Amino acid sequence: MPHTILPLSHQALYNAFVEHGLVDWLARLPQQLADGLDRKRHGDLPGWESAVAKLPPIPASRTVALDRDAVTVEAELPPGDQARAHSLLRSLMPWRKGPYSLCGTDIDTEWRSDLKWQRVQPHISPLAGRRVLDVGGGNGYHGWRMAGEGASFVLVIDPSPRFFYQFQAVRHFIGDHPQGNRVHLLPVGIEDVPEQLSWFDTVFSMGVFYHRRDPLGHLMQLLAALRPGGELVLETLVVEGDEHTVLMPGERYAQMPNVYFLPSTQALCHWLSRCGFENARVVDEALTTSEEQRRTDWMTFQSLNDFLDPDDASLTVEGYPAPRRAVIVAQRPAR
Repeated sequence: MPHTILPLSHQALYNAFVEHGLVDWLARLPQQLADGLDRKRHGDLPGWESAVAKLPPIPASRTVALDRDAVTVEAELPPGDQARAHSLLRSLMPWRKGPYSLCGTDIDTEWRSDLKWQRVQPHISPLAGRRVLDVGGGNGYHGWRMAGEGASFVLVIDPSPRFFYQFQAVRHFIGDHPQGNRVHLLPVGIEDVPEQLSWFDTVFSMGVFYHRRDPLGHLMQLLAALRPGGELVLETLVVEGDEHTVLMPGERYAQMPNVYFLPSTQALCHWLSRCGFENARVVDEALTTSEEQRRTDWMTFQSLNDFLDPDDASLTVEGYPAPRRAVIVAQRPAR
């Protein structure tokens, strides 16, 4: 594996895989980490590594809260260390999922991911003691919240190396907290999860489905990662309509170039059934608002308001229905 400044984080990941018996996947980790953190492919990666390495030490006497809207770490830092931490965290921008409050630095992320969690959490099986996979989990915000709900093992997968180093920065602040030690991030996509793993109690796919060229294939991958009787939590963009309604946008949807299929919730539940899931049910559906997704000091690029028709907020700038998101919960059959 190429040299990395984060050997301890890698070791923690290896140890977790050994502890939970993921032996076959363990053999693939060195290559997956090498590919995901390849400096030749990601020119900014050395800077992100350096930023995490330069974060000041955090006192052992810290308070960690993974059950608040903002993932929070409270500890007394000298003013110079606090200023340095703030500057280094800003060097990892843009921060898209959060919020975080880290020893005096409040990271106001583009997405108020806590609002999504408030919509999702009441409708899922309790996470206490469960093994969880969070597909496309970004910098790990929801992974920390899942640990805060008592999950015994949380694996966040996301191929973005920037998100990997944002996650490592947050882990630096959280330190050796018992719940925090249950959360890990691997810089891969769902296609890198071993086939027919049949292991996780709960699999989340939130904000991923509409980016997949093969949506049914994605559902089959999620099914294969679940143990029999396990639960899928699927959150994605949808459109209004019946079970035959599916929107396939042109080159862009809400300025995003890689959006492929936006089904109605009825169509999506039908797809889930055809792919082998059972008891698919819509537990939440709502338009995305600028309260939840917006430009901030920590994400200064365009955001939701820039993606909507300035004369009609019910439409995107391309003329499609404005972003509407739904949460569907389903199970893999027990047999």
